[in-house]
Amino acid sequence: MVRNNIVIALAGNPNSGKTTIFNNITGSRQHVGNYPGVTVEKKEGWVKHRGVEITVIDLPGTYGLSAYSPDELVARNVIIEEKPDLIINVADASNLERNLYLTTQLKELEIPMVLVLNMADVAERNQIALNYELLSQLLGMPVVRAVGTRNEGTVAILDATVDVLRGQRSPRERLVRYRQEIEEEIVRLQAVLAAEGSLKTPAEAAASGTSREYVYPARWTIIKLLEKDHELIKKVQSFSFSEDLLEQVEQSRQRIRRLQGDDPEMTLVEDRYAFIRGVCREACQVSVVNRASLTEKIDNIILNRILGIPLFLGMMWLLFQLTFTLGAPLMDWIDIGVSALGDWVNGQMAEGMLQSLVVDGIIGGVGGVLVFLPNILLLFLGIAFLESTGYMARAAFVMDEVMHKAGLHGKSFVPMLIGFGCTVPALMASRTLENPRDRLVTMLVTPLMSCGARLPVYTLLIAAFFTPRVGGNILFSLYLIGVVLAIIMARVFRTWLLPGETEPFVMELPIYRLPTLKGVLIHMWERAWLYLKKAGTIILAISIIMWGLFTFPAADKNGHEFQSPGVQMENSYAGRVGKAIEPVLRPLGFDWKTGVALLAGFGAKEVVVSTLGTLYSIENEDALTGEEEPVVKSFAQRAKEQSGYTPLVAYVLMIFTLIYVPCMATIAVIKRETNSWKWPAFTIGYTTVLAWVVSFLVYQGGLLIGIGI
Repeated sequence: MVRNNIVIALAGNPNSGKTTIFNNITGSRQHVGNYPGVTVEKKEGWVKHRGVEITVIDLPGTYGLSAYSPDELVARNVIIEEKPDLIINVADASNLERNLYLTTQLKELEIPMVLVLNMADVAERNQIALNYELLSQLLGMPVVRAVGTRNEGTVAILDATVDVLRGQRSPRERLVRYRQEIEEEIVRLQAVLAAEGSLKTPAEAAASGTSREYVYPARWTIIKLLEKDHELIKKVQSFSFSEDLLEQVEQSRQRIRRLQGDDPEMTLVEDRYAFIRGVCREACQVSVVNRASLTEKIDNIILNRILGIPLFLGMMWLLFQLTFTLGAPLMDWIDIGVSALGDWVNGQMAEGMLQSLVVDGIIGGVGGVLVFLPNILLLFLGIAFLESTGYMARAAFVMDEVMHKAGLHGKSFVPMLIGFGCTVPALMASRTLENPRDRLVTMLVTPLMSCGARLPVYTLLIAAFFTPRVGGNILFSLYLIGVVLAIIMARVFRTWLLPGETEPFVMELPIYRLPTLKGVLIHMWERAWLYLKKAGTIILAISIIMWGLFTFPAADKNGHEFQSPGVQMENSYAGRVGKAIEPVLRPLGFDWKTGVALLAGFGAKEVVVSTLGTLYSIENEDALTGEEEPVVKSFAQRAKEQSGYTPLVAYVLMIFTLIYVPCMATIAVIKRETNSWKWPAFTIGYTTVLAWVVSFLVYQGGLLIGIGI
């Protein structure tokens, strides 16, 4: 229940018509003076509306809350220290992008707001069509149309004020979400702040009499400290925990500068304007406008309704062509090095179980995955470059219409794009989706995107069974299939499994910028390092386990050694499991060896490569002699001879690897994010069934029309 006496603050840019709105609301019931200690004019007024007495404070006009001028400092101090019940933010409707910058900063003060779009008549004369309802949903606050000079919208402003405070009109809160590196630092510093002090109002802080309590909202405090707000730093220095906090802030600033190649304050400004551009692009239609900025000129092409999707597909096709073409010679060099290491170790150790473990299990397993590191590096390099330029945000915007048809918003495509690198951070990126249904559906379909872990499987099979000329096209088709399946399954889930209305989201559109080489390389290396760590831990462990499953039992139940390595492998524990599931996989063109490799891939998709390599190299009878041959060629020859692999079977295997059950790490993250085993189990089930159905259709269809056999 709202109090009968409330205080609201009017904030806005200079020349936004804020004072006119103030006069319309309060009439002659005004008082003019100065703020204590400064010469800045203080205007207060009073009005009674729907039984509620409202005190209105007209804050000085300001473009931001950075305390660069006395007006800005006064405006923010009044809001923070006097804690009005609500802020009425007056913005010039005809110049929305510039005016919303203050709005983004005011939202971070965690006080209810009403946005008044004044001078709406001027905007309409300039052929700017504003969708007020959509703006309200995107910004998370009521949006009121007003023409201050004609006293239009005054009653609507007061109605919205009372409704918000009575809880009758409270859209979902939406804050600006900064880029991942900054959000991580904000979370880290908020934890430091929470451990040291508690959030108190001025009265509570004074009553408790302890310096460890402070007034400012935690998130806003951290953001201003990252911006090196000198006024706030001076206040924080009065607290006993300031030294540790400010030291942590400086470390965070250095990390952001190292990753972004720019000062945090500039990066934060860019991200706010990216949010604003996304809002305006979705909720404002401009018929006649002189677009002077380079970003807007490029966006007219990149975001074109006709050209947008073809350009996106062309960009992805080029990325995958370069990944495969440039990575091939580098892959061969590493392959030669791994083979040489295996041969050297083989010559240094006596024959026996330990030699087999080291050479076949460890070097063969981990080395077989490391061979594909150049392709991983090139893919991550390309994705990091596109992210840093600002293009990836546009790709999500371009896909907005398609995603709406799938029952999601274009912002759901952002985690999917991140999934090209790794599914785990992609799932965590879905936290930006506030609608629980949207978020859950996004998590369920994101594993269908081709992550970097699948790339070694693709590269091995493409190099073995396809010519270099078509290799990039094959790779592109797999990524495209993942995107199409994700969109189709999202539509299915939103229609039958998790029905409901799709909520609008803001698509942040950062300005285009030339990335720094250092920043791109750091992003690439961070992701590549995760790949290497996986090779040294999970993949190593699974490789050793798989070696054991291939090696034992070494003799039959009567104690007699098997006649050949091939017979031993069929009777090993892994072979028995493979034989058991072979009938299910036969309609897809797979034999029991392929089944074993796919089972091993549940731990980590890269292990499919090392398992296949081990399976098709155990039978030494057909080993090549004389001049050494690259592993991929040896694999192709043996796979064809032992299992009848054809280009069609290889392509179907890549499709199955793309779709079927995601790795253990992904399942664990889905469990953590949903706090239930229901959805991880569902993900395992539906992806496995979908993989079988799609692979069956492709394989049987290929046989029917005689392609790749």
